[in-house]
Amino acid sequence: MKGFTVRQPGLLTLIQDRGRFGAHNLGLTNGGPLDGQAFAWANRLLGNPANASTLEISFGGLSLESEIDSVIVVTGAELPIKVDGETIAQWQTHPVKAGDSIELGYTTRGTRAYLAVAGGFTIPASFGSSATVVREKIGGLNGDKLQAKDQLSCHSKSLHQHYYLADDDRPQYPDSATLRVVPGYQLSQFDPVERHRFFNAQYQVTDRSDRMGFRLEGEVIRSNINSMLSEGICHGAIQIPADGQPIVLMNDRQTIGGYPKIGSVIPLDTAKLAQLSPGSTIKFESISPEYAHNLHWLAKSRFERTQPVKC
Repeated sequence: MKGFTVRQPGLLTLIQDRGRFGAHNLGLTNGGPLDGQAFAWANRLLGNPANASTLEISFGGLSLESEIDSVIVVTGAELPIKVDGETIAQWQTHPVKAGDSIELGYTTRGTRAYLAVAGGFTIPASFGSSATVVREKIGGLNGDKLQAKDQLSCHSKSLHQHYYLADDDRPQYPDSATLRVVPGYQLSQFDPVERHRFFNAQYQVTDRSDRMGFRLEGEVIRSNINSMLSEGICHGAIQIPADGQPIVLMNDRQTIGGYPKIGSVIPLDTAKLAQLSPGSTIKFESISPEYAHNLHWLAKSRFERTQPVKC
């Protein structure tokens, strides 16, 4: 099956669907898009199934050549895009023809962009998902990031109507964020002074951040736990290792870990964190599980009620 040929893979481009679930008992983590909102809009603007495989492009630099007539859209971090030498807009569907070049420059605001094609990329599932987790060598193409000359299969397809997402409905990507945290059951192992310090300090994203976890630098936090058995780890969990510098665990995290956890960042805000570059600043805000639940359903309702605009 034809589709797209990778001319330049960029710094880190991965095939992702919504993620791999129900395989933690096998030691397999979730994978999936770091920014679920941008991923979801990429597929929705094209009328794709919600779980269609897309490309997650970290920091940019991707170049493709189309072998078919189809339609694409790019959402997420801001970056320049050209189709056959002509600049096109993000958050808007665009037709491509066989022989067209598709070139994505480097991000100018935010760090993760998503390229979707009409109908989705045709990628065999691995343990129920096409999501690439390089550390586990599963999903995507041979469990690895895209390489030059890779073939991305998909069906030729056209759309009768093209759509874009209005400016006011698009997420913004500032260089700082406040991350909302649901405190965990180990919160009592951090004394009140440590808790106050954690929720009032400002941290910086370090260059040692990746899809497994974002390592932060700032106020040192200490817990009363000297050692503990490894246990399951949820998405967004904030580990406090021996050096006292928090790590927010992301999609490609290990399934178990033995560091104390002060709480977990909600998914809406791990997406914000994923769009921050090294040196960006963050703060943490404690919220209740009930408030986190409400935020989740309000965001889901807002996504469903927001309608793409016809071009």
